[in-house]
Amino acid sequence: MSRDQIDITDPAIGGEGQEEKKDMSKKSSSQQARTILVVEDSTTQALHLRTLLEQKGLDVIWARDGAEGVQLALQQGPDLIVLDVQMPEMNGFEVCQRLKEANETADIPVIMFTRYDDAQSVLSGLERGAIDYIPKDAFAEAVLLETLREMGFLAS
Repeated sequence: MSRDQIDITDPAIGGEGQEEKKDMSKKSSSQQARTILVVEDSTTQALHLRTLLEQKGLDVIWARDGAEGVQLALQQGPDLIVLDVQMPEMNGFEVCQRLKEANETADIPVIMFTRYDDAQSVLSGLERGAIDYIPKDAFAEAVLLETLREMGFLAS
């Protein structure tokens, strides 16, 4: 397995039961947890986000780069995608555009979650189909959780 690949069956990264998670995402949120795909190349940040979201009762799938993110989105059909911008080979803007162009993933909401907070980056993410753009700052996690609450992913 190359550095850019990830074994999604590895329990250490939350890969067990991926087939089951896909099926669960099709059920109502009152019956089963919703599934979020986190596309983040930083292991530290991805694991932190996964822990935060799982503590709120959400199922999390993790992709280490943009290409894997597109692949997992097509295979798993998550309920939502949280997407970093700066990644090797395929950045988050490209990933978002590919997801919105594919019939299978066009309706999956994408939230850009990144350190880039300049106006051009925000506009670029929104133009490519992201529903929200959250800069990583001291309030980023609270803003992400509130956004998920407003979208019905979390209880009020």
